This record gives sequence, structure tokens and C-alpha cells, in this order.
Amino acid sequence: MATDITKELECLKQKILLLGTTVENNLADALDSVFRKDPSLAEQVRFTDREIDEIEVGVEDDCLSLLALHQPVARDLRFIVTALKINIDLERIGDLAVKIAGKVTHLVNSNNFGKLRTDIPEEIFSELNGMCKETRSMLKQALDAFAKRDVALAYAVILEDDKVDIAKNLIGSCLEKNIKEDPSSHQHLATLLSISRSLERIADHTTNICEDIIYMLQGRIIRHRVDERFEVNTFRL
Repeated sequence: MATDITKELECLKQKILLLGTTVENNLADALDSVFRKDPSLAEQVRFTDREIDEIEVGVEDDCLSLLALHQPVARDLRFIVTALKINIDLERIGDLAVKIAGKVTHLVNSNNFGKLRTDIPEEIFSELNGMCKETRSMLKQALDAFAKRDVALAYAVILEDDKVDIAKNLIGSCLEKNIKEDPSSHQHLATLLSISRSLERIADHTTNICEDIIYMLQGRIIRHRVDERFEVNTFRL
């Protein structure tokens, strides 16, 4: 029986990694669709999200079956619980990728992207681009931490979340200032603000994933415990 659950846990791990890779690629396509003003790529993001939803449901079914049939304990139980929670966060990241891609139609149809390039300082686009890269990097590293059972990497990703928060606040302040100076720009500036907020939420979900990885590997719940989150030198499995 132990061998059977070991094989099933490995299968579950591979499904989580498949889901993560699909979400990661779809997020990249969503961001590319915005910067390229590509409605067809945005539509592909929405189509791929159906696949993400199907994988997510399958992972949940597998987790519940493992719990019911094997009644696992200790590390096996922590792994399944972690898989369930990561599954949810990845699906929500997928939904946010769809939300980002949904902004493309508005930008293209109203030619607002051209207005943005004219009206907004270049550093804001640079900041948004950096925010995109940081968020994608966090997600990739979180998946690597899960695949390699790397608790140090999970802690490191959590520390990166502040960079995304700072970028979102900077972008928000600048865009809100521009909106006040030119109320007619409200609609297209709000689009960029919405994208930055979605990126921040993706980073938050990625942080949740890393907190769950730490629980899986160390049995420690560090959520809401700021003093424990940054004890990066206490990696004892």
C-alpha cells in the first residue's frame, strides 16, 4: 500500500507542475497580448483557461481520493493538503491572467495604447514592464521550489513580494496624478492601473504558494506571522 500511495503522490506532483506550467505560460501570453496589442493572443489566453480549469478540477479529485482511500498522515498528508491549496492559488492566477488579457480589446478598439505612450512618462511603462518580469519570475521560482522541495527558494520568493507591492504603489500614484490632471484620460489610465493590481494579486497568490511549500517541508505555518516568515537561516526539514 505504501508503494501505491508513493506512485500516486508522484503523479499528483506532476499534475500540479503541469497546471503550474500551463498557468505560467498563459500569464506570459496575457502580458504579451497587452504589450503587443494582440486580440488573437488574448483570445487564446481565454481558451487556454478552460484547460487550466479542467486540470484544477482533476487535481482536486485526485487529492480527495487520496485522502479517502489512504488516510495519509505526516508528510504524505502535508503534501496532499499543500497540493489542494496550491491548486486553488494556481487556478486563481489563471483567472487573473484572463482578466489582464481582457484589457486588450479596450486598448485596441479605442486606440488607447497609443494615447498612453504619448501621455504617460516612459518610466511608468518601464516600471510596469519590470513588475511583469518580477511577477513572472516569482511564479517560476515558486514552481521550482515545489518541484525541487527547496525551502530556501520558497523563503526567497516571499521576500520578493515587497518589490511588486512597491512597483504597484508607484504606478498607482503616478496614474492617479495623471487622471487628476486630465480627467478625460481616466478610462485608458484605469486600464493600466487594473493590470498593475492584477499583477500584485498574482504575486500575493505566489506568496501563498511558497508559504504552503514551507508548511509541506517544515510543518510550519508562517502565514500571518511576520516574525517567522523571514527566518531564512532556519531551514530544518
